[in-house]
Formats: sequence, C-alpha cells, structure tokens
Amino acid sequence: MYDRFDRHINYLRISVTDRCNLRCQYCMPETGINLLHHNDILTFDEIADFTREAVRSGVTKVRITGGEPLVRKGIVTLVSMIAEIKGIEDLSMTTNGTMLGIYADDLREAGLHRVNISLDTTDPDKFAAITRTGAIKDVFNGIDAAKKAGLLPVKINCVIRESREENSASAVTRFCKENELEIRYIKQMDLVKGHFWKVDGGDGGDCSICNRLRLTADGRLKPCLFNNIEFNIRELGNKEAIRLAVGMKPECGSFNANGSFYNIGG
Repeated sequence: MYDRFDRHINYLRISVTDRCNLRCQYCMPETGINLLHHNDILTFDEIADFTREAVRSGVTKVRITGGEPLVRKGIVTLVSMIAEIKGIEDLSMTTNGTMLGIYADDLREAGLHRVNISLDTTDPDKFAAITRTGAIKDVFNGIDAAKKAGLLPVKINCVIRESREENSASAVTRFCKENELEIRYIKQMDLVKGHFWKVDGGDGGDCSICNRLRLTADGRLKPCLFNNIEFNIRELGNKEAIRLAVGMKPECGSFNANGSFYNIGG
C-alpha cells in the first residue's frame, strides 16, 4: 500500500505493553507512570487479527515493541501467533535484553527472526544510573543468548546526546565490534517539542522514506510517531483504521502531545 506521498507502507510496529522492568531516564519519569488498565490492552487475538489485516493490506515487516515486550505474560505465544501469518517476511523485536537469557530460545522456536537490544553504555555503574534499576550483566547475558539462539543479526540501539564519538557510545561501538553486533545510534528525541533526527546507521527518522504504522498496546493506530493523529481499531475496525492511517499519514513529523515512548514503542 502507498500513502498520498507515494511512500510504500509495509512496516508495522506493535507495542504489546506499556510496562517495563527498567526506568530509563530518557523514557520514563522516576516516579513511574499511570499504567493502562488490563481491559484496555489489546488481547493476543486482537493483535493477531489486526496483523492479518495489515498483511493483507501490504505489510511484510513486523516489529514487536513495548514498553518492554518480554514483560507481557505469554509473549512467546503471541510471537508464535504472529509468525504463523503468511506474508510476513521479517519478524523482529526491540527489547532491553534483560530477560532474553530466559526467552531467547523459545522466541526463536516460536518464529521470531531477530532482535534489537538497547544498550547505551558498557559501564555497570552508568547503566544502573541510566536505567535506575538495571544490571548490565543481564543485558550481556541476553545478547549472548540471542546469538546462540540464532536471533540474527543482533542489532544494538545506542542512545546518544550528540555524537557517536561520545565516550559511552564509543565504548558500545568497541563492544559491538568485538562481539559481531550491528549498531545504530539514536539521538535523544522529544515527542512534545518535536525534536527528532535521522538514526545514524538506520532508516528511522527519515520522513521522506517512512514506511511505518504503529499500533499502541491499547489499540490506537498511529501513522506517525511525531504526530497526534491516531485511529482506534476497536471503534473503527481493523480495515478502516488502516485505510485512514495510511490516507492521513503526514508528509513529515511535527510533535506528539498525547503519547510517550514507553507506550508507543519508539
């Protein structure tokens, strides 16, 4: 499917939860968040049904996000349900990696192709400060588990302030080279202020080629991360929500005053 600016829309990002086991400074307030009510979160059947309709409409690439997707109870079952949908050529997940040591083998067996893992530093103390609650050894274990399970290529998402030459980013770069990991650098963004940049080493942030739709955990389909436009799939139905989202996808991002990274998926 194509939008009005002739961009080929074939990529669906699905946030399966607004919950996370970390409290990263650039993502969540220290006091936590007002979590969605259980009944507001899409069921596995609703997610799978929507994904089938999206694939019928032309989606070939699906990424599962959060929050932290691995805290969603039964996540391996959901991965299996999505993997069974014919027409998906690339099924991936973005995760903080802390629980991959537990789930990597099961995810691969369920049909997940690959993972992106967030890692902004290799220093345990800095990692604990950034995440407020995390232990970096869990991420390292998760990376090893993902490689052994065949969730390849393992890609690392490194958040930077200004440049990949920053000390922490440089250390992550060295770590990736030593461990045969791909890396991309994501400059800190601000939804409300509309501050966003092209991803260094990836396609994100380039509005001219944006091919994405985003489904939030509570069923709002967003054609753009940096825009307030959204369509409730429960109210409109899957097919109509997709039609409207593609038809109203903006030429360029602006700002988003009614969402956050933790509940849209970044």
